[in-house]
Amino acid sequence: MRVYVPSTLPGLAAAHAAGELGPGPLTAYAVTPGLREWYVSDDIEELEYAALSRAASASLRLLAGEPGITRRRVVVAVDVPVQDAVADPDQSLQASALGEVRISSAVPLAKAAAVHVDADDAEADVAAAAGALGAADHGDDDAQFTVDGAEDHELLWFGVQEIPNLIG
Repeated sequence: MRVYVPSTLPGLAAAHAAGELGPGPLTAYAVTPGLREWYVSDDIEELEYAALSRAASASLRLLAGEPGITRRRVVVAVDVPVQDAVADPDQSLQASALGEVRISSAVPLAKAAAVHVDADDAEADVAAAAGALGAADHGDDDAQFTVDGAEDHELLWFGVQEIPNLIG
């Protein structure tokens, strides 16, 4: 099963040094029954893009919690056995948990299929979005507009062999 693990550039550097994403449990995003029902599509590419987008939003939350790091969202696409990615059935239809799964232990970076990262030109909008996230969570429409501005930037695709260039 393909899962999307939200991270940051320092998190990616730590995973590269350790050879694994972790420690567990990890929160990731995948095409779950709840995400399928919410997105109402049978196109697997669209559904995986929706899961990737959920992970990008979670990466933004990680950035908001670490103000001193580079303002670029990072998502690592990893293949894990289906039984390793567990969705909480009690939360599967809650908007905040759509597509969310838990992976109980660290995942070897060798299982990564790709890394998705913001381009350099997205940093200003991502920084503004990270700064506005708290106000947006409390219903501020202007702050939500700023947060949505980060979503206007598509994450770029990188092969796992390019990780040293991304972090270095």
